Amino acid sequence: MELHQIRAFVTVARVGNVTKAADVLCVTQPAVTGQIKGLESSLGVALFDRGGGRMSLTRAGEKLLPQAETLLAAASELRGLARSMQGELSGRLDLGLPGETSDFLRTGALALAVQRDLPLVELHTHTQAVGQLLDQVRGGALSGAFAIAAHPPRNLHWLALRSVSYRIAFPTRLAGEMQRGGWRVLAGLPWVDGVADSHVHLMLRQLFEQQGLAPNVVVRSEDTSALETFVRAGSACALLREEVALAGVERGDWVVWGHARVDARLYFCSAVERVGDPLVVALSSAVQSVWA
Repeated sequence: MELHQIRAFVTVARVGNVTKAADVLCVTQPAVTGQIKGLESSLGVALFDRGGGRMSLTRAGEKLLPQAETLLAAASELRGLARSMQGELSGRLDLGLPGETSDFLRTGALALAVQRDLPLVELHTHTQAVGQLLDQVRGGALSGAFAIAAHPPRNLHWLALRSVSYRIAFPTRLAGEMQRGGWRVLAGLPWVDGVADSHVHLMLRQLFEQQGLAPNVVVRSEDTSALETFVRAGSACALLREEVALAGVERGDWVVWGHARVDARLYFCSAVERVGDPLVVALSSAVQSVWA
């Protein structure tokens, strides 16, 4: 039984299939499959039911998963203790970022705090959709991540930083159409949306699903930090962070629909089994100092 086999087991259990697990672990799919089979052979039990493109835990897998997670946490703590015994922290921190501006996320101030308090640590940032960020945090590819969510999943360690709201903004050229209608007219207007798993997409989809509708998405952008450019140009409606939306109204760039608002929170999240890792603890402390 090897630690990398246990890590593969836990990662597949969390993300649900070998393809995603391989991406999270930065290895090939055959490597993940081989590690799972090796662990099953060592334990003498089947850990997963395979079918329909997904890997679901067997009853044995469900019982063994908490112990496997505990083993990974203990290994992380052991590595952290050994690192702390070697003196000043050094190494690399990989921080995940959602598609929002650096000013909003305060990444510049955070980088300065890391340089000041952790001079031997190199900070790497990675911008992805929130769903992908969470998978990367669970799998250990990211030390931690900022995430925007209305209902954060429970299988991560969450630190709430601030509340954040989103409003519907539409081009001024469409104001006449909106005066004559409500949700159904709004859904039929052209929309720019984020990619699947992005926080903007998840909130926009939920907003319209509550009305039994779906927006007419004509543009899907990976860069959700600049959706307002589409609204300003008159090409599409968008779900914008409230302070951005209201500032645009004051400038006359667009119109904000007053009948909807989505409330969420900005969080810093890390894997439960890494909460004792000195590097992750140091990153969390730096985040808290910036957001205090």
